[in-house]
Amino acid sequence: MPKSNQGRSHHIKKSNSLKSEDPSQLDDWRGATLSRIRNLIKQADPEVVEERKWRKPTNPGGVPVWSHDGMICTGETYKNHVKVTFARGASLKDPSHLFNSSLEGNARRAIDIHDGEEVSEEAFKALIRAAVALNGAPVRRK
Repeated sequence: MPKSNQGRSHHIKKSNSLKSEDPSQLDDWRGATLSRIRNLIKQADPEVVEERKWRKPTNPGGVPVWSHDGMICTGETYKNHVKVTFARGASLKDPSHLFNSSLEGNARRAIDIHDGEEVSEEAFKALIRAAVALNGAPVRRK
């Protein structure tokens, strides 16, 4: 049975209504990087759903979360980098070696992007497509 985004927390708002709180609206390289990542995700999967989760006083805009039949990835801004964390990244093949963070875990993998760094658009979109396919795959039970 496919996972649905309906019925989840009523505190989640769609990104369209969050322009003033949108982390990609940061007026520096981090906002530009997060906007570029958002565009690449939408190009790779036009049916992706973007939401904001985990709001707190220190991050009132929350964390952008992209999903399609389950979570694909999150995008977070830090002082020195933008982190794109793939929820099931450890299960994805990464022939272009984009994953450079959170490499020790059994589930997540992340890409840390620093000021001036570029991420291969085609390799990133391939990871997004692979994550969507993985979400749609039947879960094997033990």
